Amino acid sequence: MERTAVNPWDWSIKLGYNQAEVIDGATRQVICAGQTAVDGQGTPQHQGDMRAQISLALDNLEAVLKGAGMDLSNVVKLGIYATDVDEALKNFDLMGMRFGPHRVSPPMTLLGVTRLAIPGLMFEIEATAAA
Repeated sequence: MERTAVNPWDWSIKLGYNQAEVIDGATRQVICAGQTAVDGQGTPQHQGDMRAQISLALDNLEAVLKGAGMDLSNVVKLGIYATDVDEALKNFDLMGMRFGPHRVSPPMTLLGVTRLAIPGLMFEIEATAAA
């Protein structure tokens, strides 16, 4: 699979994502459901701690991708939902720490929402991956 970044402007690169990517040669896609800060039994974790919730949601996303034989380097699109966008952005260094070593900057959308499906959850990340 070959990824070609499309960035008519450079401002999004500074924020850690591309405006678009052309994906050539992919033969397999994985569509991941939104991952949140829940444990293996689906119980919410880290009430009131956005940073810990982002970290656990990323752990859960990595576990799903691993189960599909992929990792964060395969992610080609992200959708992120946060109940407090400002607080999420304060902790977005976690995204760079996870995706940076894979040298990918997938296009993403970050939306502020009133609440997530399970009360107490503040952050949800969904991904499309390809190989």
